[in-house]
Amino acid sequence: MAYQVPDLPYPYDALEPHIDEATMRVHHDKHHQAYVDKANAALEGTEWEGVAPREILTRLDELPDEIRTTVRNNAGGQYNHCMFWRSMKPDGGGEPSGDLAEAISAAFGSFEDFKSKLKDAGVTRFGSGYAWLVHDGSGLAIVSTPNQDNPVTDGQTPLLGLDVWEHAYYLGYQNRRPDYIDAWFNTINWETVAERHADVG
Repeated sequence: MAYQVPDLPYPYDALEPHIDEATMRVHHDKHHQAYVDKANAALEGTEWEGVAPREILTRLDELPDEIRTTVRNNAGGQYNHCMFWRSMKPDGGGEPSGDLAEAISAAFGSFEDFKSKLKDAGVTRFGSGYAWLVHDGSGLAIVSTPNQDNPVTDGQTPLLGLDVWEHAYYLGYQNRRPDYIDAWFNTINWETVAERHADVG
């Protein structure tokens, strides 16, 4: 089955004042749709048509050379954005609880240290990409990836992804990426992140 852009799990304006309605409409309806259209076009008629993006991203070296880069970028865009929308919610933010909170403290020292490290990974990502909270097989870690790359390609399990492409924030924050990241922390759906963490173990 061809990839589709899922509906947002909340209204376009639900994340205001942190992320504005206009940004969400352009990001979801235009940018995400473009990744889906290009991924579908590249995969159509191949044995990979309909294979889940996550599986494709773990098997990129098996793809034909002529479509590998296009699929990496655009199936990655599909997978990353589907995660991104579900990682946020109205009245989100705060701190996680339970096992996830304990794992974050064990890995980073404190929740505030985690926030600082994730923000730094997002601020220092040159050009476009993501900062991630991942499980690397032994515990939690923070990594960043360029473009629409995803940590699953490197054998890691992504739990939370911060989109730092300019289209994710430029209408509201212009070149103030650090301000966008500070605001984005107020949208995190920690329940969803905790479910992903629970699935690892």
